[in-house]
Amino acid sequence: MRAVTLDSVPATPAVGEADLPRPEAGELLVKVAASSVNGFDAATAAGYLQGMMEHRFPLVVGKDFAGTVEALGEGVEGFAIGDAVFGVMMKPFLGTGTLAEYVTVSAEYGVTVIPEGLDVTDAGALGLAGTAALDSVNAVAVKPGETLLVSGATGGVGALAVQIAAARGVQVIATARPGAEADLVQALTDSEVHLVDFTGDLQAQVGAFAPGGVDAVLHLAGDGAQLAGLLRPGGRIASTLGFGPDAVTGQDITAHSVMADPNPQTLDPLAADAASGALRVPVTATYPLEQAPEAFAAFGAGALGKLAITCS
Repeated sequence: MRAVTLDSVPATPAVGEADLPRPEAGELLVKVAASSVNGFDAATAAGYLQGMMEHRFPLVVGKDFAGTVEALGEGVEGFAIGDAVFGVMMKPFLGTGTLAEYVTVSAEYGVTVIPEGLDVTDAGALGLAGTAALDSVNAVAVKPGETLLVSGATGGVGALAVQIAAARGVQVIATARPGAEADLVQALTDSEVHLVDFTGDLQAQVGAFAPGGVDAVLHLAGDGAQLAGLLRPGGRIASTLGFGPDAVTGQDITAHSVMADPNPQTLDPLAADAASGALRVPVTATYPLEQAPEAFAAFGAGALGKLAITCS
C-alpha cells in the first residue's frame, strides 16, 4: 500500500510503499479515506519522541483517521464490515500510523462510528485536535461569563477550543495577529471573541479586557510561565505542551498538563456537534496522500487551522 513513511528520525516524511497491515485480535482494518497533520506527527519526524516511545521502521506516521471498516480481527464486537469510522491511532509504539491507504486500530479505544452529516474529510481532521481541545476546556472547567485566554487559537486545537468555550457562554480572548489569523478566528463562531496580538504587549492587551487577570488559560502555544502570569488569583491553566503543576509551585493558580484521551465518550459528542454544524472543523487546505510532504512543509511553516490529507 502507499503510505507516508520515515526510514529514520529525524527525517522528512516521504511517500512510499509499506506492507498491508492485518488486523490482530480485537482490531479493525480500516481503509483510510482521510487523515490530517498534527503536531505529534511533526514531532515524530523531527526525532523529538526518541526515547519516549518505541519506533518501528519503516515508520508510517499519522494519528488521525476516517474511513471504512474492511475486516474484523478475532473477538471484535460493536463494529461491522462497511461501517464508516473515525478516531485516533493509540498504539503504544510508533510505526503503523494512519497516513496510509490502510491502518489497523483497536476496536476498544480511539475509534467510533461517523454520524450521518459529518463529512469524511472533516472526520479525518477532528479526532486528535478535537479531543485535545475538549479535554483542555474541561480541565479548566470554565463557567458561563468567565474569561478564557486561548493561546494558539489559530491552530487546529485552538480553533476548536475557541468554539467549544464560546458555546458554553465563556468570554473568549484569543491570540491572533491582524489579517488572515484574525479573520480565521472571527469566522469560527457567532459569539464575540476578543483578539490579542501575541507579537505585541500581551499583558497590556489582556489586562485591558480583564484588569484583574483572566479566569483561565489554554496553553497551546507560547510561553507557559508568561501565560500563567496573566491569571487572576485562583485561576486555572491547562497545557498540551507539558506545563504542569510543578511549574506553578507556590502560586495561587492551578495547572493541568493535558494528554488527549480519545475515548468514545469524547469522540461521539465532538462528531455529533460537527455533524450538526455546531462545531466547525477548521480545515484550511486538503492534500492528496502523494502530496503529504508538502502538507508537512506547510504545517512547519505555520499554516492556519487543520491540514487534511485524503488517502484514497
